Amino acid sequence: MDFNTKHNRLGTQSVKWDLTQELFGVNDALPMWVADMDFRAPQAVIDALQQRLEHGVFGYTSANAKTKEAVVSWLSRRHGWESEPSSIIFSPGIVTALGTAVQAFTEPGDKVIVQPPVYPPFFDMVTKNGRTVLHNPLIEKDGRYEMDFRDLEKKLSEPDVKLFILCNPHNPSGRSWTREELTKLGELCLDHGITVVSDEIHSDLMLNGRKHTPFASISPEFAELSITCIAPSKTFNLAGLQASAILIPDQAKRTAFTQVMQRQGLHSLNTFAVAAIEAAYSKGEPWLDHLIPYIEHNMEEVRRFLEKELPDVQMMKPDASYLAWLDCRTLGLSDQEIKRKLIHKGKLILESGPKYGPGGEGFVRMNVGCSLSVVKDGLIRLKTAFS
Repeated sequence: MDFNTKHNRLGTQSVKWDLTQELFGVNDALPMWVADMDFRAPQAVIDALQQRLEHGVFGYTSANAKTKEAVVSWLSRRHGWESEPSSIIFSPGIVTALGTAVQAFTEPGDKVIVQPPVYPPFFDMVTKNGRTVLHNPLIEKDGRYEMDFRDLEKKLSEPDVKLFILCNPHNPSGRSWTREELTKLGELCLDHGITVVSDEIHSDLMLNGRKHTPFASISPEFAELSITCIAPSKTFNLAGLQASAILIPDQAKRTAFTQVMQRQGLHSLNTFAVAAIEAAYSKGEPWLDHLIPYIEHNMEEVRRFLEKELPDVQMMKPDASYLAWLDCRTLGLSDQEIKRKLIHKGKLILESGPKYGPGGEGFVRMNVGCSLSVVKDGLIRLKTAFS
């Protein structure tokens, strides 16, 4: 549980560290963009993978009742959600599941509601499957995002709307939606017969005592209209193992989802993903309980630095995750100028706000899931970029 050590990831085929020249045209910039952490996984996960490796036989593998029980137990302990093992389908990733849901619950030309600024694949999985994105933009108020329920109700009434994709907690801002907000959202979707896909991949990384409310846990009615997506990938830094769990309580929806997966040739997780997901959810809790205060400290370091050294850049205070959403609009720079100054002057790679859709202009996203020394280095580079 040593989070201060800097691990050299160069040469590991890391998207974050090994592709900076290919993706950004530089090889001397600090990458703090894509959402994976620079920490070693929990030792319990490493041990489970080592044990499976030493067996030496890697034939076809099935995620079974033991794998599902690890997920169910985790959701009960961490979030108070008593889910059913029968509701679980395993997928290589949540983006894969988003695409599957779009195909399963909509037809070409149908509309899917998303709430920008939000995780870019929400848009991609809609448009690349021949459906139309319908924006329900978030409202910025007092440095936080709120849902525009008046606009949402109007758009839910449109005849071609079939699906709503929720980001809970929100990426990129880290906003955790309250039970009251989710209830209002769910009631509107119930009234209009809309299926809700809830991406809850950042839900285990709640900060400063905040509690996560799974959308499907609020009521049996909400559970029946929902597809909930979770994964150990953000929580335990296991993105490269490609393992996620999709919970679909309604049998008809579960069947429709499974049929699309089968048409795509998706059947189960890989051997190491099964071992990792079981170990992470069964034995990774102590590691996570030490990680969260470390992330909280890193976030506070960012807040203090900006307040003292770079007051024209402000951070939305996150309720969850290791992603800092930085507001650079006061600098008066275009998004192209912001990106150029960061990469070529500050030698720092962050995610550009416009990727997240309308409302992302003038923002950048910084990943602070790394050692404190790297966070401090990144902040100095940020100041250099805009000095």
